[in-house]
Amino acid sequence: MKNRIIFFIIIFLLVTGCVGTGSKGFFGTGVSIALDPRSLGTQIDDSVMQKNLSAKLLIDKKYLWSVNAKVIDGRIFLTGKIEDPEEKLQITKLAWEVKGVRSVKNDIKIKEDFNFKQSAKDLLITAQLRAAMILSKKIKATNFQIDTYKQKIYIYGIAITAEERKEVINEAKNILYVEDIISSIFLVEDLRIQKN
Repeated sequence: MKNRIIFFIIIFLLVTGCVGTGSKGFFGTGVSIALDPRSLGTQIDDSVMQKNLSAKLLIDKKYLWSVNAKVIDGRIFLTGKIEDPEEKLQITKLAWEVKGVRSVKNDIKIKEDFNFKQSAKDLLITAQLRAAMILSKKIKATNFQIDTYKQKIYIYGIAITAEERKEVINEAKNILYVEDIISSIFLVEDLRIQKN
């Protein structure tokens, strides 16, 4: 009886530890499980990979708040700001060490002096694009994550159709002050394993 209770507690902790909340969506990948076209197994694999990478980054606490990692279909996307170019290489190496990784895209930037005006513009760009995506009937906004740095928008996610991907990019192009759009949007058909 005691072993059964311990078993259920461990299972409960594992399951609830995988579920994110708020704007990050379920499984911490920025995609709601109800709308996510990936299979449940792929979603869990991505979540485990993201948590493993986060644990590796936690070893050196200076990366805790400065680096963002997203995993979509075994592909790791890194954004954020760090002090030293050597650290960028180290973080890339850590990402490649995660079991099951298919590719690593490192968009981490080297820190410069804090610029309030630049940060405010980046926040405004992100908020405008998020609002435009939510209001668009052609886009499932929960399937996308947005990061903005120095007026460059980084968009990650899964589009159901090529038209949806095109619509997301068009919405980004219509935002004022945007200098560049770096899109890592996969189509459902690009995924290894999809929902049936």
